[in-house]
Amino acid sequence: MRGGGDQGADKPPTIYDVARVAGVASSTVSRAFARPGRVSYETARRIREAAEELGYRSKSMGQSGIAASRSQIIALVIADITNPVYFEMIRGAEAAATDAGYTMLLFNSQESDRRERQALERAMSMVDGIVLSSSRMSDSSIRQMAKQKPTLVMNRAVADVSSVVTDNARGMRRAAEHLGELGHTELLYLSGPEASWADGMRWRALREAGMELEIRIRRSGPFHPTLRGGAEAAMQWAEHPSSAVVAYNDQLAIGFIREIHKQGISVPTDVSVVGFDNTFGAELVTPPLTTVASPLYALGSTAVNNLLAIAAGARSMSGQPVVLPAKLVVRESTAAPAGKRAIRGK
Repeated sequence: MRGGGDQGADKPPTIYDVARVAGVASSTVSRAFARPGRVSYETARRIREAAEELGYRSKSMGQSGIAASRSQIIALVIADITNPVYFEMIRGAEAAATDAGYTMLLFNSQESDRRERQALERAMSMVDGIVLSSSRMSDSSIRQMAKQKPTLVMNRAVADVSSVVTDNARGMRRAAEHLGELGHTELLYLSGPEASWADGMRWRALREAGMELEIRIRRSGPFHPTLRGGAEAAMQWAEHPSSAVVAYNDQLAIGFIREIHKQGISVPTDVSVVGFDNTFGAELVTPPLTTVASPLYALGSTAVNNLLAIAAGARSMSGQPVVLPAKLVVRESTAAPAGKRAIRGK
C-alpha cells in the first residue's frame, strides 16, 4: 500500500525535497553541490540549510570537504597587479603552491569589489581554495564565501575567517618614533583607499603613537595607492605643509616625492617622507625612501601554506590573524626639520 506517512519517513530525502524546502529548482540544488561558484551566496546558504534540516547528503557532501573533488589548483585574488607591493607576495604564494604540488590561478580585481566577486564566481568551481589579498568585498560576503570554499584573507582581518597580516601597528609606531627622534612635532598621513582594512589600521596606530609621543597628526585623502595618487597628495600638502609625511604605501610616497620635486621643494630638506611596504622602487627613487618593511614574500607563502592546511581540515585555535613582523628601514628621505638642523649646527 502506498502513501503511508511512516513509509514516507523511511525514505531518504531526495534532491527534490531539498529544492522544495529551499524554494528553488532541483537543477539549482544540483548545481550548488556540483559547481558552487555558479550559485549565489544566499541561494547556496538556503540550500545548505535545507539539506541539513532534511538530513540530505549528496555524493559530493558524503566525502570529506575538499578531497571530494580535489583539483590541485588554488586561486589568488589581488587588488591591483600594477602595484609593486604584490610582486613579492605573488612570488611567495606561487613558490608555496608549487612546493605543495598545486597550480595557482591569479586574478586581478582592479580595486573593485564587483570584479572581485566576478572572478570568484568563475573560480569557485575549479579551485580547492582561495587567498584574498587586500580584498575590497564586505566582511559578510567574505564569510559567506568561506562557508563554500576554504578561504584565507591576506592583509586584512575578518572575523571567523583565517587571515595573515603585517604588524601594521608596530610598523607605524616605529615610523612615528623615528620622526619624533629627528625633532618633528607634526606630520601628515597620506591615506589610502577607503575600503582598505590596512589603511584603517595604519591610521589608528599612527594617531595613537602621535598621542604618546606628543606629535600632532593630520590626515589627508583618501588617495589611490599609486604614483598619481601621490602627486595629488603633494598638491594638497602644498596648501597646508607639514615638516613630515607618512604615506599609506610606497607608491603614494614616491609619487609625492616626484611631484614636490617639480615644485622646487626638497626631500628631506623641506619635508621628510616615510612610506610603507619597502617595495623595490623604494631604493630607486631620489632620495632613497625611508619605509616600513613588510615581509611580502613571507605573507604570500604563509597565506598559501595556511590555506592548504585549512583545506586539509586544520582550524585556528586562537581565531586570531597570523601577524608577521614589520621593521623600519631608514634611508635618505628623512632628516631633522630645517629649524632643528640649524640649531644642531651651532
